[in-house]
Amino acid sequence: MTEIDSQVGEALDRRDLAPGEELTTEHELAGGLSGYLLGFGLAILLTIASFLAAQTDLIYQPAVISALVVLAIAQMGVHLVFFLHLTTGPDNTNNVLALAFGVLIVALVVIGSVWIMTHLGQNMAPMSAHQAEMMP
Repeated sequence: MTEIDSQVGEALDRRDLAPGEELTTEHELAGGLSGYLLGFGLAILLTIASFLAAQTDLIYQPAVISALVVLAIAQMGVHLVFFLHLTTGPDNTNNVLALAFGVLIVALVVIGSVWIMTHLGQNMAPMSAHQAEMMP
């Protein structure tokens, strides 16, 4: 294989990358900087959009929470792809599984805490007038 063939193969490989996935050589200065800058720009745009959605009347008022949730999920996606380099490649299977396990654990802790607090609130005895007077 000649040097020209390897350069053409490398050019094809660079075009066949997922967003956030970058091929860098050890002699490349600031390798992957363009991906980080693109992610940073997208994160800034999503942050500005979130503030605009919350502080202006551009969005129907009851739908603001839904818009903020969508923008937050998009922000998480940008961070996962461009900064944590989480892609669909076969070498990222362990990273995806670790992320899914972390999300599961956080969801269990949050849902369990809310469940315990609601049951405690329902099962607490009401406060008498004497107990209310004793409160500082």
